[in-house]
Formats: sequence, structure tokens, C-alpha cells
Amino acid sequence: MPTNLTRRQALVLPAGIAAGSLIGGSALAAEPIKIGLVAALSGPSAKSGEGITRGLQIAIDELNAKGGLLGGRMLELVRRDDESNPAKGQTAARELLDKEGAVILYGGIDSPVSLAIVPLVNSAKVPFMGVWAAATNITRNGANPNYVFRVSAVDALVDRALIKYAMTKFSAKKPGLMLVNNGWGESNLKGLTAAAEAAGVKLAGAEKFDDKDPDMTPQLQRLREAGADSIILVANAAPGAQVMKSLQKSAWVAPVVSHWGISGGRFPELAGSWAGKVHFVQTYSFFGPQNDVGKRVLAEMMAKYPDVKGPGDVTPPVGVANAYDAMQLTALAITKAGSTEGPKMREGLLNIDSYHGLIKNYAKPFTDENHDALNENDYVMVRYNGDQIEPVTG
Repeated sequence: MPTNLTRRQALVLPAGIAAGSLIGGSALAAEPIKIGLVAALSGPSAKSGEGITRGLQIAIDELNAKGGLLGGRMLELVRRDDESNPAKGQTAARELLDKEGAVILYGGIDSPVSLAIVPLVNSAKVPFMGVWAAATNITRNGANPNYVFRVSAVDALVDRALIKYAMTKFSAKKPGLMLVNNGWGESNLKGLTAAAEAAGVKLAGAEKFDDKDPDMTPQLQRLREAGADSIILVANAAPGAQVMKSLQKSAWVAPVVSHWGISGGRFPELAGSWAGKVHFVQTYSFFGPQNDVGKRVLAEMMAKYPDVKGPGDVTPPVGVANAYDAMQLTALAITKAGSTEGPKMREGLLNIDSYHGLIKNYAKPFTDENHDALNENDYVMVRYNGDQIEPVTG
């Protein structure tokens, strides 16, 4: 006999209704919809995981306050730390799918981790939503059907924006590339090379470094000797800071235009006084005029998190904004599908018509041909002012 019904209660149930079936139906209605997150929650990029967590949680709180989804099922965020390690990311993804029953997985800042998870989710037929990692082949992975979607930047598009910005803002004619030596760096090497060629710009060269390299001076010296008049940087916070310290040590004041990995950790602290010299890309800023969604999200962030006292404290803004919009799009897909089954959710994502979001108003955000909801028109350039990420002005 079920433990939460006495024998007497069970005996007086109406004829034809078994106690177990009644309890099972009630439990099913109340069963939470688990949202899985695999991200860097510790280490140099932990700030990125915190931002993604907060963006997801604010959206989940809003959805739950409205009664949840599918007739009253609450959403529950379940997280695992990938430690920026692809193997650990794969293990975490399997655990969230097999043990926790997550109906969708969200990814973090590290492209190599997301790339390791892609074949797993496509095989399991469970949607994966990228909200930071930008490697082009995360979504453009050749799978059919493809279960990977993204509300984030895409390297192929970011690279065109970085080259254009270096040319227009700093009159760059011969940029040099400083790239992390992993799959994300490879993705950007390909994209930046193509973008430079399309813009009629000759690259001074491309240098690579590992995450834990203590000194980038030799690579920078080679670019300087090759005539580089600017640096385009692709790195996360810790190695990006080493690049800036090596530039400072070399007394080379070349302008630096960067991808957004430096916003996912302790870059200002690690880079020191030259941190503010870097101009880098984001998909959103909480500074300046906000739409209705932006005003609401900022107010909810300030109410929920004591450290957020204004727009400058929403760091990194890209993690918060991308995750918030992605969660709301996921909710629309579940509602449209009427189910949390992977194939039906995938179709639900493809069938979203529109969504008035934080970053923008989305019109048909995902199609069979394009699983990326954002494009180059959705990027803004920012810089550090102390610990705050602020839009570049002037």
C-alpha cells in the first residue's frame, strides 16, 4: 500500500480508481521540468557560469510565478560544473540526462566543452541550447536532425564584426591575431582569415597560446616584427589577461579588439591597469535606455541578488541576457509542443513565430537552415571600467 495513504483511505476510494493510479496522476502533474546546465561554475571562468545561472533563474522564476508549464509543472534548474574540461562536460551532460532527467541542456562559455556534448545530445535526441560558446560548428555540426540551438554570438559573424571594428575604430590595416590553442581558436582562425580577406585586409600573422602559458611576449614580438598595427584577441579571462600583461611588459600600445571570452572571469583583476584598453564584443548591455523586458529583468536581478545594485553589477551581461532569452524561447517551444519529449521540443523550437525578448524582438528565431537566433546586428562593443562592463562611447 502506498505510504501516503492509510489502508482505510484506500478502501474508500471510488470504485474503479486504484490508489496508485490516483497518486501517479497527481505526481505526474506536479513533476518538475528539469532544465540542465553544464557550465564553468569554478575556476578562472566561473563568472560566466554565474551569469548564465542568474539569467536562467530569473526567467524560470517568472515562468513559475505564472503557474509553470504544461498544466502546472514547475521548472527546476539543475547545474553541473564542467570545470572548462570537455571530458568532464560530457560526464556532466550524461548525468543530467540519465540521472536527473533533464529535458534540455544549456551550455557554458567553453566551445571545446560544447563541441564534446554535441554528438551526445544529437544521439540522445535531446535539445541543447548554447548561450555563450561561439564556435561556428557547434550549431553547424552536420547532424540531421540537429538538436543543437543557440542564443549567442557565432564566430563566423563575430569575426567579421571584429575586423570591421578594428578598421573603423583604430584604422587598422594589418591586424595580428592572438588565439587560444583549442577548437574555439581554430574556429576563429578560419573566420578571421575569411573576414580579413573579404575586407581587403592583410593579416600580420596568427599566433597561438595555451590557457596556462605564463608569458605571451614571444608571440607578441613576432607579430610586432611582422608589422602588426593592432591585435585581435580570442581568449578567456586568464590567458587574455596574460596577453595584456605581456603587452604592458613590452611597452607595446597596439589597440586590442577582443572576442568576449575575457568577460567570463576575473579579467580586470588579472590584467591589471591595462584591462580597460581592450574593446570587446557583447550581445547586450544593461546600460542606457532599456526596453520593457530590460527594465523588468534589471529590477528582478536587483531584488534577487544583493550584489546587483545597478546595470554595472550585471556581470557578465552577455551570460545573463543570452540565458534569459533562451529560457523564454525554450518555454515557448515546450508550450507549442505540448510536451517535454526531445523530438517534439525540437519541432517546437523550429515553430516559434515571434518573441518580444530582452536582446531583441525575435521573428522566426530558428529555422531548419539556421539554428542561431542572433546575428551580427545584435552585437555591441564594450570595455571594462574597473570591474564594470560598459559600452564604448565616442
